[in-house]
Amino acid sequence: MIETERLILRPFREADREPFAAINGDPRVSDWLGGPIDRAASDALIDRINGQIARDGFGFFAAERKADGRLVGAIGLQVTRPDLPPAPSVELGWRLAPDVQGEGLATEGAAAVLAWGFARTDLPELIAFTAATNLRSQAVMRRIGMAHDPARDFDHPLLGEDHPLRRHVVFVAKRG
Repeated sequence: MIETERLILRPFREADREPFAAINGDPRVSDWLGGPIDRAASDALIDRINGQIARDGFGFFAAERKADGRLVGAIGLQVTRPDLPPAPSVELGWRLAPDVQGEGLATEGAAAVLAWGFARTDLPELIAFTAATNLRSQAVMRRIGMAHDPARDFDHPLLGEDHPLRRHVVFVAKRG
């Protein structure tokens, strides 16, 4: 578990399934992540995430807002899919409910996970990547001290050549 001023980052619980499915089904969130997914796919994602946390000690943690106990998203680390050009690597990422975006929770949680990741692993670097047009996520990456590495930018192989999100930018944080 990771605790910040306003968040508790922890494995997902059964009670998180419905609110996480709502986040994953909202196009304001999911359009940046390949499109909305239904409840069954969201539940399967929770199962995979919790399995990774049990196996590796890290994953995309449930982001619970301390003030009211509400699940507001997920923030954490994951092993990059082997079919993506930044692999092999470990990626820092987040997804938050639209109504809490812009409150600094992504920056707060991502900064905590970045520090936690370097403290708990021997990884030489952590990366983050997003569509070249996702300026809000890139701003979070910069605010937590990550640097753009243009040499590692890539065209997402699962998106068509004409897809507006195909070009991805890669940010890196190196072990200090």
